[in-house]
Amino acid sequence: MAFCPECGNQVSDKAVICTKCGVPLSGSLVGVSDKEFVPALLLCLFLGSLGVHRFYVGKVGTGILMLLTLGACGIWTLIDFIMILTGSFRDAQGLQLKK
Repeated sequence: MAFCPECGNQVSDKAVICTKCGVPLSGSLVGVSDKEFVPALLLCLFLGSLGVHRFYVGKVGTGILMLLTLGACGIWTLIDFIMILTGSFRDAQGLQLKK
């Protein structure tokens, strides 16, 4: 679920118009990132120990930490991979990755 940027009403991710205020949504939903799920998952799978998936979603600080610690010896990478798979991984603004 996402929220209308105009009135804050909860709307479906596929909604075209807000049911409360009638504003056209056209991809401006609050709650969905412009970063996509599949690239983040693949980056984590193949380059996770280098923190590349974190750089992709805008989390530069923790990306650098992962790079320096090699993903905390793989543990941090595994946790991120599971979080991306379950949909609980967020971008730097706290928004859910686009499916």
